[in-house]
Amino acid sequence: MFPFQLFNLFFVASKVEDKDTKYDLSLYKRGDLLEVPRTIFTHFGIYLGGNRVAHLIPDILPKITRNKAAIAKMVTNNRLILGCIAKMASVRVDTIEDFAFGSEILVNHMDKMCSLPPLDGDEIARRAEKLMGSFTYSLLWYNCEHYVMYCRYGMAISYQTYQFCTMVRKIFCSKICAFITALCSLATMLYLDSLTPVTTFPTLILPFTIWMAS
Repeated sequence: MFPFQLFNLFFVASKVEDKDTKYDLSLYKRGDLLEVPRTIFTHFGIYLGGNRVAHLIPDILPKITRNKAAIAKMVTNNRLILGCIAKMASVRVDTIEDFAFGSEILVNHMDKMCSLPPLDGDEIARRAEKLMGSFTYSLLWYNCEHYVMYCRYGMAISYQTYQFCTMVRKIFCSKICAFITALCSLATMLYLDSLTPVTTFPTLILPFTIWMAS
């Protein structure tokens, strides 16, 4: 159960109990970029008009069934988590309510962060609709943010990925990490009572590499 709990922390909406929240559709225009917060990450979609949102979401169900009625239903947490693990996703269209799942919706917030101007609303929506279908999912290299950034700005980038990689680099490519790695490597070598090149080389090169990258 632990892997499922871990993925829940990352992907599940933070306001599940407010699933029946009503949204004012007059606030959204065709081509708007919509964001909803999850526990850690943010989920993104493109508003197509008529209470329809196109978004890339991990989903295992299309791989195991051809039942279109079942696939069309809102993606459950288990479907999403298994899709992440299997690296399977699809661009699908859901209602605002199913897309946001009770969370607050931010509209075109990325316009303040991206240096590129947004495309015309109809062009953004056409791009979103053209990409409907299955994709290989990657949390770092192709997620829902890459999808909407390409549709709205013409460039598939993810600020969340950049921030995540920066955080990981600060943790693992630090002088403290290099010191701890050196101590652990030395302790392992002493425990094995071996000073052969096979054990000595990794003991030296790994801490040195981390030190140089810090």
